[in-house]
Amino acid sequence: MELEIDTTKPSVARIYDYWLGGKDNFEVDRLAAEQLLKLVPDAVEMCRENRDFLRRTVTLLAGAGIRQFLDIGSGLPTQDNVHEVALRAAPDAVTVYVDNDPIVLVHGRALLAAGGNAHVIGADLREPGDIFAQAAEHLDLDRPVAVLLLSIAHFVTDDAELARVMDEIRARLASGSYIVMSHASAGETTSDATVAAAQEVYARSAPGGITPRTRPQLAALFDGLELLEPELVPVRSWRTGLRPDYSKPNVIGIVARVP
Repeated sequence: MELEIDTTKPSVARIYDYWLGGKDNFEVDRLAAEQLLKLVPDAVEMCRENRDFLRRTVTLLAGAGIRQFLDIGSGLPTQDNVHEVALRAAPDAVTVYVDNDPIVLVHGRALLAAGGNAHVIGADLREPGDIFAQAAEHLDLDRPVAVLLLSIAHFVTDDAELARVMDEIRARLASGSYIVMSHASAGETTSDATVAAAQEVYARSAPGGITPRTRPQLAALFDGLELLEPELVPVRSWRTGLRPDYSKPNVIGIVARVP
């Protein structure tokens, strides 16, 4: 998948890059990022906590014997990318990055040109069949795989479509595989007006919208899987010892094993 770079619409990958202090973003991305910060002042901190969640979970799963990682919606390269974290814990780990943003694909392939036992493919989360067909060139799908869905599933705005995507991903995974998700949640005290305003900003972005979901909604996506403790909590509290705060906007972290 090769797409033209559209600088007229904000890109969630480039917004994320801007929040993390990167330089791979345009004016349209910076404007959207600043608008969102007015609505969700903790957004930058939440991005960093999400990155810490990535480090903890990849290290945990590599330590548990997982040697194959499929990062869907990987975003622009930054510090401690999945393959770098995985290789520190397991030198034989293989990582496949998946994204549909052309800038992400260009930068990802440039980063990996020097090696690192990692690969980049162009595909969309909404098409798991295409993702796994391409990933099969690099991964043994008869063996366990850790699928990472970090801050990407909330851009599938329709609940039924996300449920279909999750079912299709699960059906392609061998026993002993894992699904790691982080997902936006509005928080118990956030006003409907604030949620609507944030959705309006994201509606102008390349994905075309965002749908925050509640913990019960997210739990339903993992029916039949084995949730690792502490199950569904803000990423900042996932195995950190920090007490969860569900009142404000946050990113919920989930790690589930395929039986």
